Amino acid sequence: MICKNPVKKFKILGGHFDLDSLEEQIANFEYQMSLPDFWDDSKKAQEIISRSNELKETFESFKALESEQEELDVFLEMLQEESDQEILEELISRKQMFDDKLAAYELSQLLDEPYDKNNAIMEIHPGAGGTESQDWGDMLLRLYTRWAGQHDYQVEILDYSGGDEAGIKSATLLIKGFNAYGYLRSETGVHRLVRISPFDSNSRRHTSFCSINVMPELNDDIDITINSDDLKIDTYRASGAGGQHVNKTESAVRITHLPTGIVVASQAQRSQLKNREQAMSMLKAKLYQLELEKKAAEEAEIRGETKEIGWGSQIRSYVFHPYSMVKDHRTNYEVGNVQAVMDGDIDGFIDAYLRLGLS
Repeated sequence: MICKNPVKKFKILGGHFDLDSLEEQIANFEYQMSLPDFWDDSKKAQEIISRSNELKETFESFKALESEQEELDVFLEMLQEESDQEILEELISRKQMFDDKLAAYELSQLLDEPYDKNNAIMEIHPGAGGTESQDWGDMLLRLYTRWAGQHDYQVEILDYSGGDEAGIKSATLLIKGFNAYGYLRSETGVHRLVRISPFDSNSRRHTSFCSINVMPELNDDIDITINSDDLKIDTYRASGAGGQHVNKTESAVRITHLPTGIVVASQAQRSQLKNREQAMSMLKAKLYQLELEKKAAEEAEIRGETKEIGWGSQIRSYVFHPYSMVKDHRTNYEVGNVQAVMDGDIDGFIDAYLRLGLS
């Protein structure tokens, strides 16, 4: 059945979505940009332009969907007037494409947390288990890199430590693009792999764990005070994936925040100064996240809730053997095509997680 009123559907899903209000906000930003003193504060001007572009993208995408809806209605009317196989096939094809676009648009309207629109910083940390878990970490690195590519996001490897035999010991990625953090925050947690190990000569089944941590890349306007006396800063020679491209200078930077024990590192830039700036930005994001977690823990304690933290509290299981399945334990969403998931097809899991708050 053709959806006759996508506008109403959007308002229900987004909760905050209002087309008239959106037009008013865009008009207000355009008025501000027309003022003679607009560029007197360049930082504020850039923020207004960025926000205006975001709203315009939302508005134009909505109007494009409306236009496609009208075209579908025309095809439906033609089919009702005259039964025609070609028209029916065209309608079915267009309806499927419309449904996909509609679902993606609905999903984007669920990203209403403060930093959902920001770039995402993703950390990948294999658990205990040596080569087996380090290979699992590398598989997840590939998964998220492929997912990012499918969504036209840029991926920058900020820090990388290769495994002794295979895989990775750790990796930190900067995934750059509109709404990157909003989508990827659903991936924070422990990911569990069950498979026949390619590193076991006896072909036994192994279980491996890897933790994923996702933070928003924060802007300079976030006020987080960091005392320089609380920092231990080390420099070292950077290396690329697999250990190649070793720099002749110690351009990589590792910063330890002594009060919390938080460690961040950056080796993506050739300049030590740039790596230090990037590492400080990552530290700021981690400290901000830590404060949010503390607040959430305090609220949970007041409500009398308990939440287990550890390798036993995995959010998702990837089973290669004895059957094929990937299941998210928070939403119960599952698929049988493991290979598709490992090739970056995780939108279904992200969708289910974001919609969980609506149920």
